[in-house]
Amino acid sequence: MPTSVTAIPAAPSAIAEEHFAAEFTFEADCWDTHDALASGADFVLLDVRPAEQFARGHVPGAIHLPHGKIVASKMAQWPADTLFVTYCAGPHCNGAARGALRLARLGRPVKIMAGGITGWVDEGFALETGMPGN
Repeated sequence: MPTSVTAIPAAPSAIAEEHFAAEFTFEADCWDTHDALASGADFVLLDVRPAEQFARGHVPGAIHLPHGKIVASKMAQWPADTLFVTYCAGPHCNGAARGALRLARLGRPVKIMAGGITGWVDEGFALETGMPGN
């Protein structure tokens, strides 16, 4: 008797390859994001959580821009081909996807940092506190 894992067969390798390769066009993990930030990021990292959460702890170098405030006028400060990476609290939160959707609707390249703050902390990476200018 097959288990719930094997009851539905795995996709053929070619389809699985296409599926898993496509995931990398939509997201980056915390480790890769950390590594890229340390070596000179070629993207803009957006923390899309509320100000109180950002102030309590955020990824160093992240820009605070709640997903509801991602609008064309705010995004005009960056060139049109700038890649944005959004993150929120973690896998239990859809704020990063909301921010990514708004960016995509504005025609901006975007990925999500999978795991959000939860994943960042789980990897053992430091957080920064406070708001810019404070």
